[in-house]
Amino acid sequence: MKEERHVIWSNYGLDYEDWRDDLEAEYPDLSENERISLMYEINGDYLDDERANLNVQLSQPILVVGDLGLWNGRRMGYKEIPSGNIRDCLYSDTDYSTWYVDRLGDLRCDAIHHDGTNFYLYRVYKDSASPSQIELLKEKLYRGIATRADITRVTRRLGDDIAKVYGFSIPRQRQAAAMER
Repeated sequence: MKEERHVIWSNYGLDYEDWRDDLEAEYPDLSENERISLMYEINGDYLDDERANLNVQLSQPILVVGDLGLWNGRRMGYKEIPSGNIRDCLYSDTDYSTWYVDRLGDLRCDAIHHDGTNFYLYRVYKDSASPSQIELLKEKLYRGIATRADITRVTRRLGDDIAKVYGFSIPRQRQAAAMER
């Protein structure tokens, strides 16, 4: 089954041929290399636009679960985005990043760097999650033993909030869980 995803922004696999006609028409005096550089610059500006679009304030911090590709193997990790604002998910210090909402309604990022690829899952803590539940989840993430069930028990997906901004639909959560099985 083809994975359905709604790409929010990416700088991976930019193809000049997709941009050529518009850039040549708009900037006829630039060389092809200058237009290629401009393509990357314009695409970078689009990331700022997406941050503005996703200025969505949530009631809790956002948990980022990372499957990290390191020089010495893969590791699980996590961090929090204390602001609880979805726009703050759209930052990366890797070479290439693609943020998207997957078919389960989860915000994800595939981030490529010199050692490999990191895969990030962004979830917001549920309002009903107790401090002890949150700490237990973090402990499991730290130890690398957290399951999807552990994560979904304490957090909720961000795709519903993002879909409202962009006007796309995603399956309801029970349908998405059934699709995952």
